[in-house]
Amino acid sequence: MHNIGNIMKQAKKMQEKMARLQQELETRTVEAQSGGGMVRVLVNGKFEIVSLTIEKDVVNPEDIDMLQDLIAAAVNEGIRKSQEMAQSEMSKITGGLSIPGLGGL
Repeated sequence: MHNIGNIMKQAKKMQEKMARLQQELETRTVEAQSGGGMVRVLVNGKFEIVSLTIEKDVVNPEDIDMLQDLIAAAVNEGIRKSQEMAQSEMSKITGGLSIPGLGGL
């Protein structure tokens, strides 16, 4: 029975660390860009877009498709980087264990 109590204490500590990490990730950001920096996006650790910057030179009313592609590419890269950051931080807590249900925080 002593082992179960110890496991429960460790699980509670891990849960508390994960809750703190989730709060911390709200304030941490990653930047991604496309078009050689013409479109830049800042994404937080909750996978939310914090800012989106589009250089004036890339805005061409005759080629909206290109602008849409650049925005999508930057946003997707930002989300990917944010997920990598969150997974990296989570693995520090879990010791690299894959715990079902925690992949997306």
